[in-house]
Amino acid sequence: MNFKTLRSFFNFTREQRTGIFVLFAIIILLQMIYFFVDFGFETKEYPDKQKWLSLQSEIDSMKRESEKESPKMYLFNPNFITDYKGYKLGMSVEEIDRLLVFRKENKYVNSPKEFQNVTKISDSLLNVIAPYFKFPDWVNNKKEFKEYNKYPNKAFAKKEKIIIIDINQATKEDLIKIYGIGEAISLRILKQKENLGGFVSMEQMKDVWGLSPEVIENLNSHFKVSVLPNIKKIDVNNASLKELSQFYYFRYALAKEIVTYRSMRGNINNIEDLTKIKGFPVDKAKIIGLYLDF
Repeated sequence: MNFKTLRSFFNFTREQRTGIFVLFAIIILLQMIYFFVDFGFETKEYPDKQKWLSLQSEIDSMKRESEKESPKMYLFNPNFITDYKGYKLGMSVEEIDRLLVFRKENKYVNSPKEFQNVTKISDSLLNVIAPYFKFPDWVNNKKEFKEYNKYPNKAFAKKEKIIIIDINQATKEDLIKIYGIGEAISLRILKQKENLGGFVSMEQMKDVWGLSPEVIENLNSHFKVSVLPNIKKIDVNNASLKELSQFYYFRYALAKEIVTYRSMRGNINNIEDLTKIKGFPVDKAKIIGLYLDF
């Protein structure tokens, strides 16, 4: 390509040159406007908006403080830990089940060490939850319950005629007379009787929280079930899940198993049918049967 050919590309008419000049002028003008003119918009401030923004910062700080707070824990008896509470405390399913099996044998743990021996929880977890354990008064004062005035020589023993009272007719004053029973435990026994509709066996004293074996032995020597109480029995085949789960000897899980059993296999005819259901307390079958209607 020679110089003449290249020059031909830059030959413009007068109108074309004027157009090119105007285009350059417009470009330069736009650049100057971009650099020297502030295109920011003034934000209109509203007093109410500023007020709510200031309150929002306070709310956010309160939320952060509440998130830092740990849920408050109250004292509790470790013998009656539920599945949910055990889970919240950090116990595994196996550890909770060990305690439930232990309790089904009508045994109680009376110290953090015994609790660890039964559940096999770690030392670190025990150190965290043990400060919240609360055992009944007789556990904390075992010596008082163990010191009985026993006379090896019957000649020195004071002979008193023991009057046997029906446990379902006993009053708070009658129960308090028994060594080792105070006002709180006597009310607990009466409350248990009210919940059940009446005791059908003195064996049920083992189910009352806070009674030591020695105190139960004393109760058996002063009280008995002379006549079976007039109990409003539970119709096992027609009772709802809620009604079954409210019965003292049925937990929710067992009540659910009972409803499932009867829906799949038909009516439950006797207590022997109930003993086939998973989780049923077989050792209490005879007592439970007296509260049920088939």
